[in-house]
Amino acid sequence: MTSYFAHESSFVDNNVKVGDNTKIWHFSHILSGSNIGENCSFGQNCVVGPNVNIGNGVKVQNNISIYEGVEVEDDVFLGPSMVFTNVINPRAFIVRREEFKKTLLKKGCSIGANATVICGVTIGEYALIGSGAVVNKDVKPYALMVGVPARQIGWVSKAGNTLKFDTNNMAIDIFDNSKYVIENHNLVTIEE
Repeated sequence: MTSYFAHESSFVDNNVKVGDNTKIWHFSHILSGSNIGENCSFGQNCVVGPNVNIGNGVKVQNNISIYEGVEVEDDVFLGPSMVFTNVINPRAFIVRREEFKKTLLKKGCSIGANATVICGVTIGEYALIGSGAVVNKDVKPYALMVGVPARQIGWVSKAGNTLKFDTNNMAIDIFDNSKYVIENHNLVTIEE
């Protein structure tokens, strides 16, 4: 007995693992060898796999294809119609399956609508990629990235709020009063 929901218009292939309370909505296809965690949501017209690993609590909005070579950790948000690639130099007449590059989305990061993630990059924990951005290089944890190509314009908190730093180089998130400081060009959380 399945403990997840898949709309009748969607297909879940054999040799797929789907966690409890995950929902797969209209016109989606989960391909063989893929593993999806618990409490995930896939909007309409999504394709996953083959052989893709997706963590727990991941939200995949409408019209997204997550190709082989992409790995998604827990609590990642993928905005509507964002795009992944898996080959740097595709040609219709050359098969390059052995050249798929790994793309890693770390825990809690968010990718905005219509953004593009070029294969081979790692997007750090809780980073926020703005809508329409094109990510072609690794992204630091908590970085706020926008533009084509994407460039860092600031830092965000775990809650996704833009951080403003005081004269002591400290920022406090308005969501939960968590504290952050920049050390060696990286954002560090201050534990109390």
